[in-house]
Amino acid sequence: MTIYTQGILFLTSINLISVLGLSLLTGFTGSFCFGQAGFMAIGAYVSAMLAKFLSVPIPIALVCGSLAGGLISIPIGIPTLKLKGDYFAIATLGFAEAVRLVIENLQQFTGGSRGLPSIPTIKNPTGVVILGIIAFWLVRNYISSRHGRNCIAIREDEIAAQSIAINTNRYKIISFFINGLLAGLSGGLLAHYVGFIQPSMFGIPKSTELIIMVIFGGLHSVTGAMLAVIILTSLPELLRAAAVWRLVLYGAMVIFIMIVRPGGLVGSWELNWPSFEKLRGWINYHVIKKSQE
Repeated sequence: MTIYTQGILFLTSINLISVLGLSLLTGFTGSFCFGQAGFMAIGAYVSAMLAKFLSVPIPIALVCGSLAGGLISIPIGIPTLKLKGDYFAIATLGFAEAVRLVIENLQQFTGGSRGLPSIPTIKNPTGVVILGIIAFWLVRNYISSRHGRNCIAIREDEIAAQSIAINTNRYKIISFFINGLLAGLSGGLLAHYVGFIQPSMFGIPKSTELIIMVIFGGLHSVTGAMLAVIILTSLPELLRAAAVWRLVLYGAMVIFIMIVRPGGLVGSWELNWPSFEKLRGWINYHVIKKSQE
């Protein structure tokens, strides 16, 4: 496998993990979030500083970065998730910008706007790809469960969901927590892939890029989000031969798809991955069959 191919695999898996959380929060719970880059920044800097300054092993640093992203979402989510529609999107946008400015001003720890260099790196993309597949499987099964159906009910009509005894605030916070958890993990993976991070990597353009991927694939489909990540992460590289016209063609293709398929690339269609119950049944069947032999 060439370095070029490894780089595409790294970036695709990193974007997928972040987009999965955003798909759950925005596409299935109905809370339009523009603060994904802020959670990624928290995960990236926590993981990078632990690995660089305290020599913490990268897997443990990644877990800490992921938990940091998830835990910070709780005090942010409790007040902001009470906001409706555009107001919540604006609040999360403000949160992401606040995180970026705080990082820039903590120069003695984060390196400020100059960035944080010499971060221990991950060389092999296999583990990152496996993490992306596991994250997809877990989110897909969560959405297929009773809890996921409650999230969809909240998206469709929050008042009706409350009338049938669904704790809407609780499910919104859980979705926001999962989103922060996955965004923190993807931010940490990005830091350990590049080996260098700076606040400008986690600005508004990053949040916008991730939102575009969710909408492009289909707001109501995790499978669509996965396909959108693969296409939109690989497309700029495949168009590199077009030189200065690369991003123009990229934007034109995105606009074309959204005009032709306003519901997203796959709409609400989902890949029928095996659920926990099916997997457990398959394992039990083969274990019993083997023991009888």
